[in-house]
Amino acid sequence: MKGAHFQNHRHFKLYKPYGYISQFIINGKQKRNKKLLGELYDFPEGTMAIGRLDEKSEGLLLLTTDGKTSTYITSNNIEKEYYVQVDGTITKDAIRYLREGVVIGFDGKKYKTKPCIVNELNISPNLPERSKKIRDARHGPTSWIRITITEGKFRQVRKMTSAVGYPTLRLVRVRIGNILLDNMDVGAVEELQIIP
Repeated sequence: MKGAHFQNHRHFKLYKPYGYISQFIINGKQKRNKKLLGELYDFPEGTMAIGRLDEKSEGLLLLTTDGKTSTYITSNNIEKEYYVQVDGTITKDAIRYLREGVVIGFDGKKYKTKPCIVNELNISPNLPERSKKIRDARHGPTSWIRITITEGKFRQVRKMTSAVGYPTLRLVRVRIGNILLDNMDVGAVEELQIIP
């Protein structure tokens, strides 16, 4: 990501909590039964999320007051890395299929995802507890994988793991380009001097 510097614009990174949607308003008005980003921090007027994380997903979300920065990051094949907890003990074949690209539904059509980087994590990542508990071991084993993609179709990672038979239980974005979630607390916001 090349220097999208301050020019009277402000940029932020946020650990989006589970249960929030990546918006400030819905259809022009606040919706009482949805948790919105403006509840987490006093963002300046005109702040927008760069891309989205769905309501059940967590982790790194970038925000900016600069539309050009937003367009650059969403349209330039910037890597996005996720830790994904899936239902079941994932197989090497399933990981290979994910790497090569799988067919998912998008906008009412079939779409084959681009090849991507997928690795099994042998140790569960050190993440904060989620506000809504993941089901416990009595319901069977789970696995953690790391997926790095450069595209971002609606609910893409969830659709990908389902396509190979391992539904996503928890999804946490940990990196966008060279910006890392690091050890941020859930709901924390940090202002960035630049988005590199």
